[in-house]
Amino acid sequence: MNKSILDQFRMTVAEQKLGIYGIKIEKRSGESISHHWRSDDPVALYSASKTFTSLAVGMCIEDVQLTLKDEILDFFPEYKNCAADGSEKITVWDLLHMASGKEAFWFDADEHTMMTTDWAELFFKVPVTRKPGTYFYYSNACTYILGRIVEKISGKNVRDFLMSRLFVPLEIYNPQWHTCSQGHTLAATGLFLKLDEFSRLGMMLLNGGVYKGKRVISEAYVKAMINDTIDSKRIDPSNPDNASGYGYHVWKCAFEGAYRADGKYGQLCIVIPSKEIVVTVTSHEEKAKNDIMRVVFNDIVAQL
Repeated sequence: MNKSILDQFRMTVAEQKLGIYGIKIEKRSGESISHHWRSDDPVALYSASKTFTSLAVGMCIEDVQLTLKDEILDFFPEYKNCAADGSEKITVWDLLHMASGKEAFWFDADEHTMMTTDWAELFFKVPVTRKPGTYFYYSNACTYILGRIVEKISGKNVRDFLMSRLFVPLEIYNPQWHTCSQGHTLAATGLFLKLDEFSRLGMMLLNGGVYKGKRVISEAYVKAMINDTIDSKRIDPSNPDNASGYGYHVWKCAFEGAYRADGKYGQLCIVIPSKEIVVTVTSHEEKAKNDIMRVVFNDIVAQL
């Protein structure tokens, strides 16, 4: 792959003053090119962390310890007496689709309460204002609770659960992942990786759950997380890359067949099966995050 593929992208980044840290393009064959605008340090992936949590859920499903139809309150019997009406109807599938019926990004609690109270209790106390499974409401709380379910099942927090199952197979040996005040992995955010480490997630997904010849997760779960989507138009109807559907913690892109892990300020791992490539970007772009994806498709993907 000729590094000149990045020439127009680099020019556009300079012209638009986009806050890109680094970019990597990798083919299914393993051939790759990359460019860094700063040192290649681990960066906060923000909501791209969610995709890793989804894979932990998929692994629990493979282990026959969990199903998509499981009602999540059953994993937290200690909170059945205080849970808001309707909480008992929320399933694992609803959380993966950001469709819990609870319209709260976290838990509608003040800082002191979040420091002193179990966040699972706070989640279940939030009123259910929509029928679970029917209404897309992007929420860190949904992913956090999925992480807590993984912990209930495995006895390990999400980070530790994924060490042998995902991180080590992807040659990521000591990732930092922040926890809540009670010591549980944040799950929705807080994972730090280098550009190349983040790219390995996309390569594994591009290859249907296989990385360097080793199966990491079932092809069936990878297909489901991409193709079993909920309508996401309400979050940003004017942006087709946010309005093309939301799977199991991955976003569908407007480009046919493409999908991505997506984090705040432009942390993107874009899988494009028709081109057999993964494009990974780390950034800190506060004003024009959506422009980064547009430039990737216009200046890079269009050449391939």
